[in-house]
Amino acid sequence: MMKLFPVILVLLVLAFPLHAFAELVSGIAALVNDEPITTFDVDKEKEGIEKGLDPSKPLDDAAKAQLRQAALESLIGKKLIQQKIKELDVKVSDEEVRQAIEDVKRTNNITQEKLLEALAARGISFDDYKAQLREQLERLRLISLEVRSKIQISEQEARDYYAANPDAFQVDESFRVRQSFFKLSPQASEAERKRVVASAEKVLAEARGGADFAALAGKYSQDPSAKEGGDLGYLKKGDILPEIETSLAGMKKGDISGLIRTPVGIHIMKLEEYRQGKRQTFESAKAEIEDILYKKKSEERFNQWLAELRKNASIEIR
Repeated sequence: MMKLFPVILVLLVLAFPLHAFAELVSGIAALVNDEPITTFDVDKEKEGIEKGLDPSKPLDDAAKAQLRQAALESLIGKKLIQQKIKELDVKVSDEEVRQAIEDVKRTNNITQEKLLEALAARGISFDDYKAQLREQLERLRLISLEVRSKIQISEQEARDYYAANPDAFQVDESFRVRQSFFKLSPQASEAERKRVVASAEKVLAEARGGADFAALAGKYSQDPSAKEGGDLGYLKKGDILPEIETSLAGMKKGDISGLIRTPVGIHIMKLEEYRQGKRQTFESAKAEIEDILYKKKSEERFNQWLAELRKNASIEIR
């Protein structure tokens, strides 16, 4: 079984702009199989890690030293991976890079122009971005070859996980509904109240008389869901306004409620489908369980693999 990380992970490169200036190397922090990691590299890696920390909590000297050590350890791991990529001659084609870029644009709903603007704002040329993207994809391919392709999940493992985590596979009781909604403020005048109630009663009569509920909702409902014919999707029991939940509890599939008054207005609900709360069967949950276990094993195996690389490497920290 072989899986790849989602391509969206390549967006990470956007957060770390390439340097448009010459690196001023002040010294060598470490040698990994005779290849240097500079103090400049460590400083940049440390800056990247710091971006994810809470700025309101300043670091003391001990914490700064630990952060720098973490940056160095991270770079050693990256260097070992880069060297393994070269050793195994892992290649990513131009077409794969192009497709990855298209996936990034599609996932983030941006055009080529918008992507170029985002890169320029970070001081990254498109060619540099493609180079970084290629490197990311090479790493993913290496990890798939060396780690993920060797992972197997047995059915017994999946069944054991299912048995040990019953709450994780509980399907909540829910209602799929459509709604026609009429706004009515508690402060509305008597005349306004009568007008809104009359409008709601007219729509209710048409709906119960056989008119298409979705069409009525699209025409009369004052809820944003009107453009989808009042479709609210599945609503979980406990997440619904009490007045509406009470009404839905006594309805059958296809039923249309009466006028339901809540603090925000008047609702007419149609029950499209009801899902009874129950536990997923093992068979229905199997794919999800395998994915959970696969990710867990992948992380464990990757850490073991990287530790083995480090054990067999020549590393000199200065």
